Amino acid sequence: MQQFPHAGKFACVRPQVEVRCSASSVFIMAPPAQLPRYDYIVYIDESGDDGLKAVKPCTFPGSSEWLVLSAVVIRASNEPSVANWVNDIRSGFKSRQAKALHFADLSRPNKVRTCEKIAGLDLRCFVVASNKKNMQGYSNPDAGKIPSQCWFYCWMTRVLLERVTRFVLHRSLMDYGEPRYLRIEYSARGGLRYDQMNAYYEWLRMKRFKPFLPWGKLCFEVMHINLLRVYPHLEREGLQLADAVAAAFFKACDKHDTGACDPQFAKLLRDRMAREPDNHSGRISGFGVKMLPNFAKAGLDPDQDEIFRHYGYPGQWWDPEAFSE
Repeated sequence: MQQFPHAGKFACVRPQVEVRCSASSVFIMAPPAQLPRYDYIVYIDESGDDGLKAVKPCTFPGSSEWLVLSAVVIRASNEPSVANWVNDIRSGFKSRQAKALHFADLSRPNKVRTCEKIAGLDLRCFVVASNKKNMQGYSNPDAGKIPSQCWFYCWMTRVLLERVTRFVLHRSLMDYGEPRYLRIEYSARGGLRYDQMNAYYEWLRMKRFKPFLPWGKLCFEVMHINLLRVYPHLEREGLQLADAVAAAFFKACDKHDTGACDPQFAKLLRDRMAREPDNHSGRISGFGVKMLPNFAKAGLDPDQDEIFRHYGYPGQWWDPEAFSE
């Protein structure tokens, strides 16, 4: 169940050259000759915000208690099918006036349908959820060294991509006997610019910057600077799937911005949450679902920690290689 449903190897796909003049598109397209072939795609979105000056419930009003980042990984050969996947989800809605799938706006039955449908797709899901209470007022002393204005969001994507790139590296070695590239697509958000993310990851590659704690490491073998993109949510159905995953987990642990915690939707995604290793015995906690800070230190209420216990906490996966360097 935890292997991709299709038994065949991933197809090798030459990315199509995209030419866009839309003012809403915020990415920069590299010249065709510089575009490497990629065999995987990851769509990244978030729920909550990265504000740290005032954080609920410590301060009202304040930023959200949680920032949840999600990643949805697919084979590149499935890229043409993603729009049909989302259309199939929306086809069961009684009302389809919205132009895109936006989980927070759905009725409860439609949220259930969305998560049930995602759980049956040929993909893997990852979530990093940060409870920010203990970070209220925190100012990163190294933030000035990071070439991005949104250092906390960048750092969270770093933790997320440590897991995604490890998964992609292991899959490509198993299927091809060599690393294959991953195309990384971000949902456009306030303060996020393509050039900042590009500079941030290039800086990581050059400096081999380590995370603040030894949780894992980026597998640069599957990353290429010309395969980073930022898109508006409406333009990419894959980002709409990532939105659903992030929002489902946000709803499971948040109770200050969305009402009472409701873990039902996030629990429905279990069959597609990534495991390490990628089989029935693999662990989800710490890999497919990563909570920050330490489970014991987070100080969660019982209704908030239910979803994390469901996925295996307080035990969790740790990258053994991160402790060896």
